[in-house]
Amino acid sequence: MSGHGDFDVMVLAGGTSSEREVSLGSGRAVAVAMAREFPTQLVDVTEEALPAGLRPERHLVFSTLHGTFGEDGGMQRRLEEARVVFAGCDAASSELTFDKQRTRERAAAVGLTVAPARVFVGEDKPTATALIAALGEEIVFKPRCGGSSVGLMVCRTPEEVATSLVKIGTGQWLAEQRIAGREVTVGVVGQQALPVVEIVPKMGIFDYTAKYTKGETEYLAPAPLPATVAAALQADALAIYRACGCRDYARIDFMITEGFDRFLLEINTLPGMKETSLLPMGARCMGMDFTTLVTAMMAPARDRWRQRTTGRKPA
Repeated sequence: MSGHGDFDVMVLAGGTSSEREVSLGSGRAVAVAMAREFPTQLVDVTEEALPAGLRPERHLVFSTLHGTFGEDGGMQRRLEEARVVFAGCDAASSELTFDKQRTRERAAAVGLTVAPARVFVGEDKPTATALIAALGEEIVFKPRCGGSSVGLMVCRTPEEVATSLVKIGTGQWLAEQRIAGREVTVGVVGQQALPVVEIVPKMGIFDYTAKYTKGETEYLAPAPLPATVAAALQADALAIYRACGCRDYARIDFMITEGFDRFLLEINTLPGMKETSLLPMGARCMGMDFTTLVTAMMAPARDRWRQRTTGRKPA
C-alpha cells in the first residue's frame, strides 16, 4: 500500500433505491481496487442515514450509491453536515443534476442542445394528442429524477404514446421528443474528458434490461466518430460538467444524429463503477486500468483531506 496520510477509505454501496443491486456491484469493484492503494472498508448502506462507525476525523468516503439518497444530494448533504470529506460532486450539484429538467435548463443556458420536452405530473397527465402535437409521434418518457434507465419508455407510434401514458402513475415525468441516432457517453475525471464510448443496444433501446443484461448491448470504445465530432462531444461534456458545478468525476450521456448534431441526455454524478462499466471503458481507451482510474477519481478528495488536516492547499 502506498503512503496516503492518516485516513481510511470507506466505500458506500447498496442504498435504499431501486438501483441497490447495481450499486452493490459498483461498490465491490471499487473497494477491491481501492484496497490496493489505501486501507479500505466496504459498507452496505441499508437506510437513509450515515453509516454507523463513520468518523469524520478518520474516514474519507467514496460513494457508489445510485438513485435516491445516492445521487440526489441526500447522502452528500448528510456527509457535508457531518464534516466528512468525500469524493465526487457536492450536495448542490448532485441535487441539480439528478433533476433532468434543471440539467436541461442549465445546458441550454450554456449553449448545448436538448430535445424539445414537456414536464408533467402523473396526477395531471397531458393527453397523447396534446403531447404528439407538441413533440411529434416519437416520444421518450422518463422520470424527471432517477437513473439506471428505471421507468424509461420509448414510443414510436401514437398508440405507444397513449399506452405509456396509461402506465404512468404518480410523480414528476419528462416527455422528450425522441432523437433518432446513436447514444454515446463521455466520462470526465478531474477536468479531463475521457474518450467517447458508443452504446449499441441489440434491441435499439438502452433501457434497464439492455443496460444490465449480459450480451444485450455492444459497446464501442472508443466510438467510431470523426475526430472533430469526438472533440466536440468532449467539449460539451466539460461545459455542462462545469455549468452544473460538478467536481472530481461524472459521466455525461448524449444522442448524436446522422448529421452529427449533438443532444445532451443527462449527467450521471455517480456512474456505474464495475470494471466493465462505461466510465472505466473510456479510461481504458487512454491506457488507464481500473485501479489507476479509481485512484485518480479519489485524488481531489485526498487533496481536500490534506488541506483540512494541514490547513494548506495542495501544491
